[in-house]
Amino acid sequence: MTPDTIECPKAFAVRFKELDRWDVTSFHRIKWHWPERAMVPIGSCLRLRKERVDKAALKFSDLQPITIHFDGSVDKRVVHGRREYSMDLWFARPGDIVVAKIDLKNGAVGIVPWDWNNVVVTGHFAVYEPDRSKLIPEYLHRIIQTKFFKAHLWRNKVGAEGRKEVKLDFFEEQRIPLPSLAEQNRIVACWRQAQNEIAAGRQRTKTLQEKLPDIVYSQLGTPHPIADKPTEKYLVVSWKDLNRWSFNYLSRTAQGLLGFTQSKFPIEPLGNHLLETMNGYCIKPVPERTQQRMLKLNALQPDGLDLAASKFIKISDKIAQRFSIHKGDLFICRSVGSYELVAKCSLAKGDVPNVVSPDTMIRACFQETLLPEYVAEVIQTPLGRSFFQSNARTAVGMWKIGAEDIWGFPIPVPPLVAQQQIMRRMAAAHAQIAHEREAAKKLEKDISAEIEALILGTKATEREVTLHEIHAT
Repeated sequence: MTPDTIECPKAFAVRFKELDRWDVTSFHRIKWHWPERAMVPIGSCLRLRKERVDKAALKFSDLQPITIHFDGSVDKRVVHGRREYSMDLWFARPGDIVVAKIDLKNGAVGIVPWDWNNVVVTGHFAVYEPDRSKLIPEYLHRIIQTKFFKAHLWRNKVGAEGRKEVKLDFFEEQRIPLPSLAEQNRIVACWRQAQNEIAAGRQRTKTLQEKLPDIVYSQLGTPHPIADKPTEKYLVVSWKDLNRWSFNYLSRTAQGLLGFTQSKFPIEPLGNHLLETMNGYCIKPVPERTQQRMLKLNALQPDGLDLAASKFIKISDKIAQRFSIHKGDLFICRSVGSYELVAKCSLAKGDVPNVVSPDTMIRACFQETLLPEYVAEVIQTPLGRSFFQSNARTAVGMWKIGAEDIWGFPIPVPPLVAQQQIMRRMAAAHAQIAHEREAAKKLEKDISAEIEALILGTKATEREVTLHEIHAT
């Protein structure tokens, strides 16, 4: 019995002469369901391109360096126009397959777009010209991006700890199915059609999310903000009208982006309805598992705190009790490197005694005159966030707001009955978004399994595969 004839048993025997590596992780092989005559080494369809850039003929500003991401996407790198280069650079022509040597273990293999010219890479990349009489580059790209092939690459990385990588020789030797060009085209076309369906599902969810503020505005009788109004080149303001000497504040004031100023309900400072605000706790995380955890910033989600987005910490019971999470607490981002995330907020839906908030968040607790979930929805509207973005201060790359900004936030205050009515409408909208999001996730999962089945050969490639068939199964 050899490793090629099994998938992943708990125990098996291997002859030493059949071992390429003495590493148990390398014993797991991909079980292809293609006839042997269809299997070929990757390297048999590729030719290594080695076109060195002539430094005497071209300046660095004439070239276009690129980077390859783990998902196989390719991005242009922005370079300074007057910068020169000391290292050797190599051309990658349109349609070439580029491998990031260090990140090959993560699937960092991309295709140079056909409309990109003078693309170059450093020696940390390998450039291959595909034999298009045998191979469609996008077909190979799809194989490499499957979960099972990425896992195969990851298991076969070698080298010193911290610098392990997949060798190009190993990559070129890997045998893959090479059906006819027509069949390769069908698989690629099926994948593209699937991506369109996935994108459409995501767009439906995004459209529903963008309509959430409309519910708040219409219920409060607030005009929609003019989001695309350009910033004036010149501003004239009287000294007596200046509250803050900040261009960001002044320009957003001129655009009417200082929060809620019109409503059919009274507009009051949020502080009139606050019990307290408090910054979170500051402590470094620990690598081992502990009883206490601290939220990360990405725990702030529109539909509530994501408690899974947390890290382990060691604190006393007294500190844990003081900074722990209670139902109805609203957590607002007060310090962040991204301007777009200023005042992002999320509501705690229950008591969580073993999880505390970090000092990058402010916790707000409310009187009974305001529903915490109502406040969260108002702050998360573009008009609500604009107030905090207008008042945000920046230093050393961090945007910050303070408790005084939260206490001074102008918020329409409807009667509790009206707040409850608004929240019922918002709850129905959130439920619809959750349904669309789950449907999109299921579609993406089903499509991923479908494409992998086509590539593995467990599903026939000769017949047309449509998304209607995916749903039917």
